[in-house]
Amino acid sequence: MKRKIEIIEGDITLLKVDAIVNAANTTLLGGGGVDGAIHRAAGPGLLDECRTLGGCPTGDAKITSAYNLPAKFVIHTVGPVWRGGEHQEEKLLAKAYKNALRIAENTKLKSLAFPNISTGIYGFPKVLAAGIAISAAKTFLKTAVHIERLIFCIFDVENLQIYREKLGG
Repeated sequence: MKRKIEIIEGDITLLKVDAIVNAANTTLLGGGGVDGAIHRAAGPGLLDECRTLGGCPTGDAKITSAYNLPAKFVIHTVGPVWRGGEHQEEKLLAKAYKNALRIAENTKLKSLAFPNISTGIYGFPKVLAAGIAISAAKTFLKTAVHIERLIFCIFDVENLQIYREKLGG
């Protein structure tokens, strides 16, 4: 089966997919950007469940219910803060995508949506991050059994253009 990668512009909290991926911080207790938007849209149940998880190290991922979101689950993954590229940031970002994809596959999810992880307040260079995200997705989908549809849901025009260029159109 051909696995499908899509790039769309929009609000990830509105997508009806099996899981949306949250660009979380290590506490998993909400924050700014997409993390804050997901927590606000999901309602207080998400924060209550996240409090039981004990946080999440950079590069790792954890799954929760989605509560008031149209998705079924939220996969929280923690991307790295950009510190000049000399602190394994590229490796950690790839690991964050791979671990989120691994959880989706192990949970037998068919569809999931990613935001552009680490490119907001964490300062990861957008072009570099898009390349890492798409490469990790393409590589993982070659051997995935359950994931049929992977969406990169991009909130801003600049990143949308970068992702489209990186995917090839």
